[in-house]
Amino acid sequence: MPTTLLANSTLFGWLLGYEAKRKQLLKKAPAGALRDYLSVPLPSMDTPVNKFEVLAVDFETTGLDAKQDQLLSVGFITLKQQQMSLKTSYHQIIKTQAQLEESNVIIHHITDSQKEQGQALATVVEALLKALAGKVMLVHFARIEKQFLTEACYELYGMAPIFPMIDTLALAKRRLDKRDVAYDPSELRLTNLRHKFQLPEHHAHNALNDAIATGELFMAQMSKANRDGKTTLKDVLL
Repeated sequence: MPTTLLANSTLFGWLLGYEAKRKQLLKKAPAGALRDYLSVPLPSMDTPVNKFEVLAVDFETTGLDAKQDQLLSVGFITLKQQQMSLKTSYHQIIKTQAQLEESNVIIHHITDSQKEQGQALATVVEALLKALAGKVMLVHFARIEKQFLTEACYELYGMAPIFPMIDTLALAKRRLDKRDVAYDPSELRLTNLRHKFQLPEHHAHNALNDAIATGELFMAQMSKANRDGKTTLKDVLL
């Protein structure tokens, strides 16, 4: 099979699989945020990149293992037509039972007292799913958000949907890999990629700040990659 046809076949199969899974889970989902999220289809794969809405998301966690560690804070903001609206921003610390380690607090600056004033995991995940319905999730280094959100959904609802994602790290890696030249993996860090695009410094390791920083990076990446206006959702999905 020609490469182009194979790629199209794989994409078509993925889309059918996603839609079938979404509809299957929708029948089983309990009433509430998860069912509402599952009731809204993903935009068409051929939608131009500046025509579908994106939700830039970032998590702070108590560690890197989604099976053992917990979500500590969530931040997100909406991108529409390659513009970011601060009125859509959201940041919330989550009240967890975990005792925070000093080394962890140094990174995210969330203290035990702040954590105790946080909201319940169910409340925060519900807000995220409501904001995410009909949009594509945008992250930097998808493993964290994908695994922790999946675990949270299993804990709260007994099931988890597929979360189609755009990953600014993966987009940058694809571009670097095409050069077929060795590069330092540190080039793929959010701060370093922002510096490459001459974006301003940001206060890292705050969920909302990092979500905004990721959104800005994505817009910068698309301003370069989408000069002909032909980039579509299927071109940027993880």
